[in-house]
Amino acid sequence: MGTIRLTTAQALVKFLDNQYLSVDGVETKFVKGIFAIFGHGNVLGLGQALEQDSGDLVVHQGRNEQGMAHAATGYAKQKLRREIIACTSSVGPGAANMITAAATATANRIPLLLLPGDVFATRQPDPVLQQIEQSHDLSLSTNDAFRAVSKYWDRINRPEQLMTACISAMRVLTDPAETGAVTLSLPQDVQGEAWDFPDYFFQKRVHRLDRRLPTGTQLQDALALLARKRKPLIVCGGGVKYSGAAEALRQFAERYQLPFAETQAGKGALVSDHPLNVGGVGETGCLAANLLAKEADLVIGVGTRYTDFTTASKWIFQHPDVSYLNINVSNFDAYKLDGVQLVADAREALNALSAGLASQGFRSEWGDQIAQAQSRLLKETQRVYQAAWSEENFVPEIDDSIDRDALFAEFNRLTGSFLTQSSVLGRLNEQLPQDAIIVAAAGSLPGDLQRVWRTKAAGGYHVEYGYSCMGYEINAALGVKLAEPQREVYALLGDGSFMMLHSELITSIQEGVKINVVLFDNMTNGCINNLQLEHGMDSFTTEFRFRDRESGRLDGGLIPVDFAAIAAGYGCKTWRVTTLEELSQALEAARKESVSTLIDIKVLPKTMVHKYFSWWHVGGAQVSTSERIDAVARMLKEHVDQARKY
Repeated sequence: MGTIRLTTAQALVKFLDNQYLSVDGVETKFVKGIFAIFGHGNVLGLGQALEQDSGDLVVHQGRNEQGMAHAATGYAKQKLRREIIACTSSVGPGAANMITAAATATANRIPLLLLPGDVFATRQPDPVLQQIEQSHDLSLSTNDAFRAVSKYWDRINRPEQLMTACISAMRVLTDPAETGAVTLSLPQDVQGEAWDFPDYFFQKRVHRLDRRLPTGTQLQDALALLARKRKPLIVCGGGVKYSGAAEALRQFAERYQLPFAETQAGKGALVSDHPLNVGGVGETGCLAANLLAKEADLVIGVGTRYTDFTTASKWIFQHPDVSYLNINVSNFDAYKLDGVQLVADAREALNALSAGLASQGFRSEWGDQIAQAQSRLLKETQRVYQAAWSEENFVPEIDDSIDRDALFAEFNRLTGSFLTQSSVLGRLNEQLPQDAIIVAAAGSLPGDLQRVWRTKAAGGYHVEYGYSCMGYEINAALGVKLAEPQREVYALLGDGSFMMLHSELITSIQEGVKINVVLFDNMTNGCINNLQLEHGMDSFTTEFRFRDRESGRLDGGLIPVDFAAIAAGYGCKTWRVTTLEELSQALEAARKESVSTLIDIKVLPKTMVHKYFSWWHVGGAQVSTSERIDAVARMLKEHVDQARKY
């Protein structure tokens, strides 16, 4: 056995550079690079190792630790979890900034390797700069906060610990059932400590993503359940994409005439024009899927974790005898809703189910209902896409108690725009390239997109909605573009999300990696404002308004922001849009640019797309001084009584 004397950091880099993943016989390099922001906690350790010999790892310079980790998450998600970019930060606030991104990755089941610097293992210079001291436990540091949001967490207090930690990290990162954020905390002194590592630690490792097959007994249970049902509805989750099971799903649905609805993560596995695709389901679901959901006597969840938005807080599936068949590689997710479990790879499970049903002569009894629901959806989509402001009797899609005439007049005075959000989406859906990728995450846009966006190409719909993290959009778009440089990438986001985090827009300029930012400015955290008013409140601190000197509250005039000017200052090509004609011209011009772009679109508040026959269980006051809020509390109790309890 030979040895190689390296520092801990040098050994880590060398190890990461030799990790590969094999899926269906196709082998790819698993760790493609590393995003880095250097500080005193990592620059002289991991930074030195990367400067000396980064191998084939591409080093990217991040601007904000959370932002660069979102970029890495976007990359891994777009690569269907088969390639990753690691992230390193300094100790203290740099590390803490990545906690939100770690939670986002874990909630979405996306592999994300985080390498934060840590305090001294020897404790000789304690307390070092940016160290949190806890008098009851001196072993704690900022990095312990990652434990709650990581699928695997470790601290490397000695060089020789690196080996088992790295092997465990790869085990989790490449496991489709257990993947998420992996955190390896690296004390800054240990990063530079030298040790004689065995050379076999650095050999090329090929991690195989073996497809788990359904067991015979579970398959029999699933077939017996299907035989008793007449109107099954498939829910296509993100696992369909990650498994590469879209074709198996298509064949299964067509063979047995089963409609399939989509979660946010599953949307786009098959194009929207497929005759059995009834669109998004649940709280942000569309007209077609939510109509059929109420009649389904069996829900076949494929690769979904059944969030409250997918099930409308366990309320949307209302058939008195509804059952659940859960196809999932994760045993944890397969057990949800007391469903019959088929713990297996999505592609293999669907193929096995299809073969088994053939001998039973199974056919669904949906009849013309699928086509009728789709026809209604298409008509409704065109209606909202064509919704335009008019001077007389204009009623926005969100028709609540706000004084809209005064609001619209003020908005127009500041912006010169009467554009509606839904008409802008329609123009985008019509004009963006066929193979474009849209990226979204939070605010009203994910709901609008799941309800009415028509996906046209595989991999073109990239929405993070497991954590709904504001600030994901622009930063993840960079990762998506790194993953698919040949396609145009568009980050769709609101003004609130832009102000929350857009740091890696600068990195896109630095790297020469073009992304397109499509910003919807309505001067409001619009979806939460809607939620307030829908539940009996007034508009309170969700519109972006100046503080009024007389009232002392944030209810003065709206705050105008020139987002195009901000992005232009970064070096982006920008446009400010107040009409559909200007939008079309900006989109056409943006496609010809080689530098990142931003289109600042001023859209009227309250003109996003409303919900369709859904309900969402949110926490509300059970007692108040407002009759409106009290009425909502009574309504809430009625819906909870109708919903499944677990």
